[in-house]
Amino acid sequence: MNPLAPPLQAYVAELTAALHGPAKAKARLVEEMRDGLTDTAAAYADAGLSEEEAAHRALREFGTVAELLPACQRELTVAQARHTARAVTLAAPFLAGCWYLARTAGHGLAWQLPRTAQLFAVHLAVVATLAALLAAAALAATGSLGRRLPTPRRLPLVVAWAGTTASAAMAAATLALTAAAALTGDWPLLTCAGLLAAASHATLAPSARACRHCAHLPEPATG
Repeated sequence: MNPLAPPLQAYVAELTAALHGPAKAKARLVEEMRDGLTDTAAAYADAGLSEEEAAHRALREFGTVAELLPACQRELTVAQARHTARAVTLAAPFLAGCWYLARTAGHGLAWQLPRTAQLFAVHLAVVATLAALLAAAALAATGSLGRRLPTPRRLPLVVAWAGTTASAAMAAATLALTAAAALTGDWPLLTCAGLLAAASHATLAPSARACRHCAHLPEPATG
């Protein structure tokens, strides 16, 4: 059986275009669907059907893309939530580092920025702690624990907003560290930290945005 038979090709292409999620997870899911369709169609062909009829029988057995899409998308939404949660987990320690640098810089700016730096440092510490806790809980709920209990439906959205908040904190840290670098003698260290904060924001923001998008897509019906 030719795995690139036109009906199967069109079905896989339609499913691929409709799905959203991490590239590797999406490619793996689509490949599994492709293999399943190919094997099913091959079984019908071995039973004596023509290649075209075997392909159509396989497609009828699988169901339409619209029927299959919600369950497949839910799997990718959970995968995107895990991807974003891992990014937040990696970003949280760096936020804590920015907290320390902002505190240190605040002491060296004399009358210019001390109170603002202190308040900003406290907020960064709070954001880092909350983001790390939420990300750790999300990874647990979608990992080994998720194999025993269903993943809460709203969890991907919670992870998305945790990532968005951490990303915004990274952007704020970039601005604050840049301003501090201009006012203190520790500018090389603060400038490097600001560049790292900008890079972290650039990495985390798209993941959080993709997670928000996936979290609002239709899910499989229950009941």
